[in-house]
Amino acid sequence: MTLRIAISGHRGLPPAVEQQVDGMLRLALAELDEPVIGLSCIADGADTMGARAILDAGGQLEVLVPAEKYREGLPAEHWPAYDELYQRAARIHELDFVESTSESHQTASELMLDHADVLWAVWDGLPARGYGGTADVVAAARDHGIPVRVFWPEGASR
Repeated sequence: MTLRIAISGHRGLPPAVEQQVDGMLRLALAELDEPVIGLSCIADGADTMGARAILDAGGQLEVLVPAEKYREGLPAEHWPAYDELYQRAARIHELDFVESTSESHQTASELMLDHADVLWAVWDGLPARGYGGTADVVAAARDHGIPVRVFWPEGASR
């Protein structure tokens, strides 16, 4: 059986925290003994870290695109990584939104959860800074009975 892992989490992490989280994700993947499909919106930060870790571990990637203008709403320095991961995706789910908004992001996250067995959340445990943030994705997963595994280094902050 293939494990379908939704990946969501914070953007703009300090480099040291990003490095620790990346190691945590890769270790967790190495401990699995089944094929993996990762589901990600491939935003900068946790989404991209998780997508790369899954691909590096031999898994497949499914990308969710929240809106037609989603890519242009991401930092320009992230576009090359976004484009690379988009091209490597085994499947792409594009939503019907045009503008990249909190609503489109949360809708994409909920669609991602509809296709997942588990959510891996890179989350500091704090409330979302805005609608559609990591805490909202975690809450949606829990509301739907989807197991959540949180990755956050002890003592780390954003």
